[in-house]
Parts: sequence; structure tokens; C-alpha cells
Amino acid sequence: MTNDNFFLRNVWYYALPSDRLKPGKAIARTFLGEPVLLCRTQAGKVFALRDICPHRGIPLSCGRFDGQEVECCYHGWRFDYGGRCTVIPSLTEGQNVDLNRYNVQSYEIREKQGNIWIYMPEPGKSQSPPPEMEVPEIPGFGDRPPQLVEVMRFPCFVDHAVLGLIDPAHSPYVHRVWWWRSGQLHDEIKQFDPSPYGFTMRKHQLPVNTGSAYKFIGGGIPETEISFRIPGIRIENTTTTKHQVCNLTAITPISETETEVNFAFYWTPTWAGFAKPLIRLFTRAFLDQDRRVVEKQQIGLKYDPVLRLIKDSDVQAQWYYQLKREYARSLAEDRPFINPVKSQLLHWRA
Repeated sequence: MTNDNFFLRNVWYYALPSDRLKPGKAIARTFLGEPVLLCRTQAGKVFALRDICPHRGIPLSCGRFDGQEVECCYHGWRFDYGGRCTVIPSLTEGQNVDLNRYNVQSYEIREKQGNIWIYMPEPGKSQSPPPEMEVPEIPGFGDRPPQLVEVMRFPCFVDHAVLGLIDPAHSPYVHRVWWWRSGQLHDEIKQFDPSPYGFTMRKHQLPVNTGSAYKFIGGGIPETEISFRIPGIRIENTTTTKHQVCNLTAITPISETETEVNFAFYWTPTWAGFAKPLIRLFTRAFLDQDRRVVEKQQIGLKYDPVLRLIKDSDVQAQWYYQLKREYARSLAEDRPFINPVKSQLLHWRA
């Protein structure tokens, strides 16, 4: 297996649940090894700046945000939502200086369905996102925010978190709990098709070995469709004749050795609202099972082993690397992205 250890650029990454960033507040984050300051104005507009003052290099997050502009704590330089330098207090009358020379990088931000997304361009560039690449959207929920969001840090490079997200064969061993499934193996045969910047598992009835939680949705036999797109976004949409349950899982690299897994849950059954504390407990337990196995994986990865993928259970992992390489190449060669995934029936045991 080729080891493609690079961060995918010029794509949207999940930045923060909307309700974590209050009006008039700012939060310092790191994405793809870059310091970023996320701010929300008093009027509710979200913006993002590189969290380094261009004057002496101090983080802007160490300064003050008044709900409109960010002020550096060192010399009081001020920057607006577009990263434009608006004030340098030490300048005197007659010292004509073009303040645009001292702007800081700003990032494209989209806020949709209770989620904040950030577009990460090539380092040092603040280019607009390609018009054909938009942020993910959860079907059937309009602009409603998720009822539940959980965020967990994984101690690994982003690729290993993504592969765990789309790996269909680990559940009997990593998630062997009564409320999800037993350890008994079953044949899985699923049809996959290419979809924008990724692939989709066609809608199908949930197998008998699926966790009992889905049986309480109500409205008939649940059917589910699972889509994946780069850089690491998985949407699982489960429906019956009356209800819909959907989860968005978005992987965001923090650094070379740390990755954030963001899980947003949307649902229509009214009973789920009353069960929210229990759902949150199970969700955290489920994510932590994945985190702990990835933590163990790092012990072996220190020795840089050759990792060998197999048919058919590892085809999705192979597709991920192919998609990642093709997207990077299409940008480098300034040409349209060509999805390398072809429609295929996959068969594995899990």
C-alpha cells in the first residue's frame, strides 16, 4: 500500500459546531498545523483569521475581540473580519502608510445546518474555493442544527482516522457490545457507486446483526444509505416510512499526530429527545472504542511497516487513497477532478 502522508488542501474541513462559538467571542484552533482564530461578530457573522500578528508574531488570540475587530495585545494593531489591518496606533499624523501591507490571512467560512466549515487552501494562499466544491449537506433537515454533537481527538495522522471511519470489517472486534452488535460474523454484500468527490453505498435494508437501537426508530423496516467524500466526510442516512435518523462524521487533521473526529446527529423521532443523555453516552463510548484501537495502532506504526490491503473489505480504503491522490493531481495540473471510483459490488464478512 502506498503511504500518502500529506494533508489534502483546497477542500472544506469541519471546524466547529455552531453553538460552540457565541456572538462576540473568539476561539483559537489549529487545523492542518496552522493556527486559526475563529470569531463570531455581535451580529452573528463567523470569520476566521490566521492566528499570528504580522508585526511581531504574537498570536492574535492573546489579544482582544470586541465583537467586530481583533486587537493584538502587543501594540494594539487591529484587524477586521477580512483580515485587513485597520489601525496601527503607533503611527503619527503625516506618517502615510498603506495598511494593506500588514493584512493577515483570512479563510473562507461556511455555516450550515449548525456546523462551521473552513476552507484550507495551500499554505500562504487565500484563494476562493472552487465553485463546484461546496460544504456537505444533510438531506431532509433543511437548516436545522444537529440535536447532538460529539467531538473527540484521535492520536493519529488523519489517514488512519479516515480508514477507521470507512472500514466495514472492524465492528465485530472493536464494537462488540450488546447495544450495537454481537461478535458473530455475517456475509455483507453491498453495491457501491461513485458520487461527488467520493462514493456511496446504495440504500439497503439494515442487516439483522445491526445494533438494536435502530429498531426503535419506528415506521417500518429501516433502510440506510452511506456516502463518503474527501477529505473525510461520511453521511449515514437511515429512513423508515415515518422517520429519519442521520449522522454526519467529519474528520479534521489538527497536526501530523492528532486528528479530530466530529460526530453530528440529526433525528426526527420524538422519543430520541428524551433519550438524548443515553444516546450521548453510547456515542462517546462508540467513538472511544475507535480512539483506543487507533491509539494501539500507533505502537506498530512507529516501525513504519508495510500495510497490505485486501479485497473486498479494504476496497473503500483503496478508493480513499485514489481519491486523495487524484484530487491533489487535478489541482496541480489545473484540470477537472476525475472520480477514480467505478460502480462495484463488494462482498465481505463482518
